[in-house]
Amino acid sequence: MKTISLISLLSALLFAGCASTTEHVLDSDQSQTELRSMQTRTFDNVDRTAMLKAVINTLQDLDFVVDKADATLGSVTASKFMGNVVLKMSVTTRTRENQLLVRANAQYGIQPLTDPERYQDFFNALDKSLFLATHKVD
Repeated sequence: MKTISLISLLSALLFAGCASTTEHVLDSDQSQTELRSMQTRTFDNVDRTAMLKAVINTLQDLDFVVDKADATLGSVTASKFMGNVVLKMSVTTRTRENQLLVRANAQYGIQPLTDPERYQDFFNALDKSLFLATHKVD
């Protein structure tokens, strides 16, 4: 009888440990609109190719390693190793009339980065990179 109870208990624990947590995958403390707002900047009169070059330069200046860049899609993905954790950043560009929208999305380990200051730091560095590229300073 004890053996059956023990097996039942272990089976219940095993199945409970395998329970799916997918219902919480899309949960966030912030609204998606707020998150998108801090991740996106609009630039006027900037060529998409020049922007992609500036994004790559900025990521490299911030010690990221560029994993993938696709000029057709307008996206750059990069990684930065911080101890045992990887900080991944994806940057996408898209045109809207005569403006260019740039959205940066970062992930620290498996957690999305939701600190507005980190995105502001990235966009400040990107602004400087664009300024240097515009004035042809290498």
